[in-house]
This record gives sequence, C-alpha cells and structure tokens, in this order.
Amino acid sequence: MTGPFEGVARVVFAHAHPDDETLATGALIQHLTEAGLAVSVVTATRGERGEVVAGSGAPPAGSPELDAHREIELTTALAALGAEGPFFLGEPPARASGLSPRRYLDSGMRWVTPTVAGPGEDAGPDAFTSASVTEAAADLAAFLTSWRADLVISYEADGGYGHPDHVRMHHVARAAADLAGIGFAEAISIPRDGTPPDSTDVTWFDRSDHLPQLLPALHAHASQFTVDGRAAIHSGGQREPLQLRTGVRRA
Repeated sequence: MTGPFEGVARVVFAHAHPDDETLATGALIQHLTEAGLAVSVVTATRGERGEVVAGSGAPPAGSPELDAHREIELTTALAALGAEGPFFLGEPPARASGLSPRRYLDSGMRWVTPTVAGPGEDAGPDAFTSASVTEAAADLAAFLTSWRADLVISYEADGGYGHPDHVRMHHVARAAADLAGIGFAEAISIPRDGTPPDSTDVTWFDRSDHLPQLLPALHAHASQFTVDGRAAIHSGGQREPLQLRTGVRRA
C-alpha cells in the first residue's frame, strides 16, 4: 500500500456505535482487507440510544435485548467486511491494565439542522461523553498495543456530522495513538448536505463501483437503516448517501 498506508500492515478503526463502521468507513475497510491488511474495529458503545426501523423485527428501542441484537448485527457486518471484532471499549483487551471492566453508554444527540447533530440534554454519568478522554484513551491504547496496531483511524474533528460521541472518539483515538506511539488518521466523509469536503492533504479511495460487495455489511444493520439504491434511510426517516468514497488524512 502507498499513501497514508505505506508501511502499514495492521489498522484499527475506532468508532462510536454499531453501524458507524459500515456507514462511515465500510467501503474503506473492505478495500484494506481485500488488499491484505489486517483490520480490527473497536466500538465505544452499543448504540443504546438508537431507534429501530419499523418492521425490522428487532427488539424494542432501549431494551437490553436490542443491545444484544446490535452486537450480533455488528459481528455479522465485520465478518462481511473482513475485519476482526467486535471489540468494545472498556472491556478487555480494550481496557487499561489494572482497571475493572466498564461499559460506555451512548450519549444521545439532537438534530441541530436536518444534516448536523449536536449534544443532547440528557447524557447520563455512564455516557461516553461523560467519561474522561484520559480514561477512554488509555483503554483504546491498551488495545492498540495488545493488537500490535500500526495505525488507528477515527472520525475527523467534527465527527463527520457533529454527533457528540463521534467528536469524543476523535479526541480519544488521537490521544490513544500518542500513548501507543503509533500513527493516527482521520476518515473524511462526503458531507450529508452534499457540500464538497475539505480535501487538504486527503487521499481519496473511491469504491463507487463496489457497492454489491458492501451490501452484505450494510444489510446486517437492518435494525438501524434500510438501503435504497445508493442511500441509507435511517430509522428516523433521514436519508443519507452511502459513503462509497472515503478520504484518509494522516494527522
């Protein structure tokens, strides 16, 4: 591999919720695994605040059964992408040495505009955004070290569309890379409102012709969205273009 992956053999993607790995970076993950790189995914939460697509057959939103169901969806999607996991932040091997396991919970969000999210008003004490960056970064660094990662990839600084858990994971992953002594890169997405992304120092990986290969991973997350052509329709009805062209910026 050349560009941002030159000399890289083992890559960790750090995400906030199940389905983020596929929606935001699934095409890139598949490109890397097909090229022979080892890829794993660490997820901070189980998306406990997520709604459910009507008629999907998934357990009710907010139920423990849905948490377990989303773990199964994530496992299925990762297998389709060729990535290792799932691994959850706060649980070994993604837990700092000497600390008891903990569970980071979905912080929730609110829509500021039809395409931009912001913090909700009711994130609890166990929410991912309520935890210190220091603790969460130590947990992720423990995984990066044990898995012998060369590079960790996470969201850009605004989390892609502003979700507070995405923004927090950007800072956690960047700090964890420093702790582990490895490289950090941002995954740059096409903005949901269709505006051109900032391409400064970005290498783009275009998988527009590989949608059929990505469909099994997308369909795995049926509780959260449905695929309609080249778009995902979320449980709340929001329509999002599928991210088949992903940028990578080494930081």
